Amino acid sequence: MTELDPFTDAFDGPMYVVTAASGSERAGCLVGFASQCSIDPPRFTVWLSVANHTYQVACEAEYLTVHLLHRQDRALAELFGGETGDRVDKFSRVGWRPGESGSPILDQLSTWFTGRIEGRIEGGDHVGFLLAPAAVCPPSEGPPPPLLRFRELGDLEPGHPA
Repeated sequence: MTELDPFTDAFDGPMYVVTAASGSERAGCLVGFASQCSIDPPRFTVWLSVANHTYQVACEAEYLTVHLLHRQDRALAELFGGETGDRVDKFSRVGWRPGESGSPILDQLSTWFTGRIEGRIEGGDHVGFLLAPAAVCPPSEGPPPPLLRFRELGDLEPGHPA
């Protein structure tokens, strides 16, 4: 428990899968720390654990793709959050296609954007990747399905410790 827990325990933010590519290497992980951080120009920051394989690939990447998860996407959350790319090729288990600079776009997830990495922000055990949108696949029309939230994954055993 940390001194910030009484404040952050009230959070129940959306979950994302973030993917990256550098050369022939691909990586992706479950992310709960992410947010739009500027309106004009539009910018978004995703925070990757320095212990994570995806962080290593992202450090060499030009672009990251951020996929928004809905409740029906729990199996993908389990794959990208419960397995580590150090031992498992997650992309052999899902349909995907290369986006900007090869950044993987997951076929099953219909709401995503790819951002060019404009900067990095040291944050302790996580590093923030500041993204400028390069390609966007917005939600389809009509009422969106419920988002997959942080608290709904409380029983997920992470592939790497935080």
